[in-house]
Amino acid sequence: MIPGVLVGHHHRLEPGWATGTTVVLVPAGAVGAVDGRGGAPGTRETDLLDPANLVQQVHAICLSGGSAYGLAAADGVMRWLSERSIGFQVGARPHHVVPIVPGAVIFDLPMSEWGNRPDATFGYAACEAAAPEFELGCVGAGAGARVGSLKGGVGVASATVGAHRIGALAVVNASGEVVDRASGLPWLPSLGTAAVELPERKPEGLNTTIGVVAVDAELSKAECQRLAMAAQDGLARAVRPAHSMFDGDTVFALATGAVPLAGPRAFALDALCTAAAEMFAEAVVSGVREATSVNGVTAFRDL
Repeated sequence: MIPGVLVGHHHRLEPGWATGTTVVLVPAGAVGAVDGRGGAPGTRETDLLDPANLVQQVHAICLSGGSAYGLAAADGVMRWLSERSIGFQVGARPHHVVPIVPGAVIFDLPMSEWGNRPDATFGYAACEAAAPEFELGCVGAGAGARVGSLKGGVGVASATVGAHRIGALAVVNASGEVVDRASGLPWLPSLGTAAVELPERKPEGLNTTIGVVAVDAELSKAECQRLAMAAQDGLARAVRPAHSMFDGDTVFALATGAVPLAGPRAFALDALCTAAAEMFAEAVVSGVREATSVNGVTAFRDL
């Protein structure tokens, strides 16, 4: 997606298992922020991303299945980073660090046998797999994802905005639909232009879309937060309804600072926010388009 930003997946897709973890790794650190909406969040270390608080940079974002149990995957990410002395310096020695790893989870428990969910080993393995190029669809945190009547997954989109590169990664697992059930037409034309007949909606209530929008610009935490807020608008364009009481929609923003933000600053930031909404919407489409049918949940490509 963005230079200096790596993505790794680890999942289990086999009888009794359909869940996993995706890690967005920034070993050199990046300014971080978050925007959470909906009534059922599952998050970790989001308070420290408040612009009023001390820590300015994060070293990874952990996205996982497993509902609240899946938050344990971030422990493995912290271990991987600490073994490499990557983190917030708290002592005199190089290894005296505390890795900053915010995270969020989706609710995918009914897709696996009870008790089969990500733990710290998933987060560690996802870090081991992290690379600039990575798979999409039913991988990592998207292994057990679902969006309304259809199979969800991991999707990405990226664009150039002036001198900057911006990218979005979404784990699409919403309670809402990406296709209008009345007309059979996708909300966004980039998913398709022909009407489809959706399968019957199952009552499990799988929910919560999570993701990351990253940019190479030099931004403050408050400016990063505006980027995350704009990305949520993209989610609402691609999935309807969004941000319900049954979704814990959470989007993180990362700014690596590699390219200074050219002035007038407010206009440059607004252009990035516009792109953040567009790219997150397209990342949602990508996650649905790349998904394959799993455990009887039909993929869009099979309609």
